[in-house]
Amino acid sequence: MRDLRGRVSGMFGLSAIMVLVAVLLALPIVTVAIHVFLPGQGTWSHLADTVLWQYIWNTVWLGVGTGIGVTVVGITTAWLVAMCRFPGRGVFQWALMLPLAVPAYVLAYTYTDFLQVAGPVQSMIRDLTGWTPHEYWFPNIRSLEGAIVLFVVVLYPYVYLLCRTAFLEQSVCVQEASRTLGCGPWRSFSRVALPLARPAIAGGTALALMETLADFGTVSFFGLPTFTTGIYRAWFSLGDRVAAAQLSTVLLGFVLVLVVMERWSRGGARYHHTTGRYKRLPSYRLRGWRAGVAVTLCSIPLVLGFLLPAAILVNMAFIDGDAQLGSRYLELAWNSVSAAGLVAVLAVVLAVFLAYSVRLRPTALSVGTSRVASLGYAVPGSVIAVGILIPLSLFDNALDQWTRTTFGFSTGLLLTGSIVGLVYAYLVRFLAVSMNTVDASLAKITPSMDGVARTLGLGPFRTLLRVHMPIMWGGLCTAGLIVFVDVMKELPATLLLRPFNFDTLAVQAYNLAIDERLTEAATPSLAIVAAGLIPVVLLSRAISRARPGQSGAAAAD
Repeated sequence: MRDLRGRVSGMFGLSAIMVLVAVLLALPIVTVAIHVFLPGQGTWSHLADTVLWQYIWNTVWLGVGTGIGVTVVGITTAWLVAMCRFPGRGVFQWALMLPLAVPAYVLAYTYTDFLQVAGPVQSMIRDLTGWTPHEYWFPNIRSLEGAIVLFVVVLYPYVYLLCRTAFLEQSVCVQEASRTLGCGPWRSFSRVALPLARPAIAGGTALALMETLADFGTVSFFGLPTFTTGIYRAWFSLGDRVAAAQLSTVLLGFVLVLVVMERWSRGGARYHHTTGRYKRLPSYRLRGWRAGVAVTLCSIPLVLGFLLPAAILVNMAFIDGDAQLGSRYLELAWNSVSAAGLVAVLAVVLAVFLAYSVRLRPTALSVGTSRVASLGYAVPGSVIAVGILIPLSLFDNALDQWTRTTFGFSTGLLLTGSIVGLVYAYLVRFLAVSMNTVDASLAKITPSMDGVARTLGLGPFRTLLRVHMPIMWGGLCTAGLIVFVDVMKELPATLLLRPFNFDTLAVQAYNLAIDERLTEAATPSLAIVAAGLIPVVLLSRAISRARPGQSGAAAAD
């Protein structure tokens, strides 16, 4: 009887902790939603009369252009490397993922310096032709169209990764059946492979669009009025937190529409395989001009998204980089690495706790709390920052007022503008990344192992440490690395919540770029790209070594 009471008490305590974690992680989103109904300072009506429709127009067109671009580029490259044989295919399989290491705002700084009037491209045109800048037309990279192109070459790997896995995992029986029915390569692709890969296409495009909506550095540097720049302006320039929250709610509505559309696109269709026959799929050998076209189509996004900007950054950093390189950069690097490392560890620990709690007790409450806790990745960093600043400032002011009245001294701002608030925002934003990886790793462990561990006298905690953790170690390291790099690249939440005199490499790059010191901005930008290469290379090696069935299962999980 005592043992039963202990188990009931333990399960109740576990559920209470899960609910508390979910509440804390959902608090910023709820705070933003509540402030829609609060009276403001009249800023909202001013925004609605002046720039609100411009925010909506630019945001919609950014989403439409980026969505079409990443879908076309991602599907094309994925199909070529998965189903065709041509020179360089083995290199393209992993190299096409490298643009994931480059933040969009770094690409914006790089190409602006490269393509501006005083840059090397236009200077070469004038030297060769003798023209003046007013005698020829050159596309303006700092425009809506330029932003769309940059987002496409940086974010297409989301679609590429998922589609390549989906193509490799498709049943050989389906492909063979299409061949016997007279389908050639093109009809087999358009009528069989593409419909079967529909969930992967929708999922990858949705991820790319969420990143587009969450971007602040690129649109701010290009001077494009969007919701992220409007939120920053409403909070800091106009000092109206209610208007910032109301803009955040509208942006959150865009994100929710994306999530609903991604789910709706699947409809009632089923995409599972009806056979276990996973053998090497038939591939198409490309020769002559067809091989040349395949190499060209795979090279363009790789060159534009990684090779060319990396070469430009290296050249700029070594020739005329930031003069403060030295002790100042050691401090910036330490701030970035320490914050990213702390959040990576906390995110993995929380993800393991939530995923293992669901495994121990898969009730509606535990499953629901884990899903609520992982909602943050679909929310832009600027929205999360506003949702955190409001309750933290209220708490700090209330505590300060109480200590003044009761004890006669002021506590000041304890949490607002502190590292606690910044780490809190990072966890809300990126816990879902860690959750997905940990869930996939834990799902591969057969439940029979839990039963065997119990018969050997191991409790749930010791089973996790001695049985599950060694098996999951690779997945845990992958989750930590991905969160680490995401935190290194995060800009809007860092700008809004960082403590005084606590700058990171991302903030340094943004500040230098805003001051039009683009060459100096190459130094911190190159450091961010170098840090992002580590998990991308590890991820590409893991995918290359995995068998098609395994990689597909992991991606589906």
